[in-house]
Amino acid sequence: MKKLLKHKGIVLPLDISNVDTDVIIPKQFLQIVNRNGLGKYLFYNWRFLKDDINKLNYNFVINKIEFKNSSILLTRNNFGCGSSREHAVWSLLDFGFKVIISTSFADIFYNNALNNHLIPIVLKEKIIKKLFVLVYKNPGIKFTINLQKCLIIINKFNLKYSFSINKFQLYNLINKLDHINLTMKYEKKIKDYENKQLKYIF
Repeated sequence: MKKLLKHKGIVLPLDISNVDTDVIIPKQFLQIVNRNGLGKYLFYNWRFLKDDINKLNYNFVINKIEFKNSSILLTRNNFGCGSSREHAVWSLLDFGFKVIISTSFADIFYNNALNNHLIPIVLKEKIIKKLFVLVYKNPGIKFTINLQKCLIIINKFNLKYSFSINKFQLYNLINKLDHINLTMKYEKKIKDYENKQLKYIF
């Protein structure tokens, strides 16, 4: 499996705090168990008019032409708050987002993101403010995310910002390991341990 080392993409500025999971993907779509195709319902109540998927709300930033094909979402504090639903992460990924940059995330959303290889980056509020100004003045600007060095690189302005992710979580992210395949990686050791325990049980 190819490692997740870097990502370069257009930045979409979602200048809103406390974006909850019901906004990210409304409850009526939680019955869908296949994560493929969930992207079309992302921010459903904001992207579309009158609950009609064929009527785009062009006042919503995600529908603006200058941010087409964005893969990095820049947002405000407490992103992903509300109820626990992995569908929120799935819909973001299926839409095309690879990175979310915020001042803070809800804990469950943050862990779901890491487990699904959506990169959640936390920066100080003063840096987030600077980045919003930068993106608004330069729509379509691209950031490069270097996971190995934990850096956000903005080549156009020769800027670099560091971030941190727990070493274990970063290892899993780079190597695209989730809870299941991480467990399978140690399958032999687990079986050996279980066999040893059986000797003491019987």
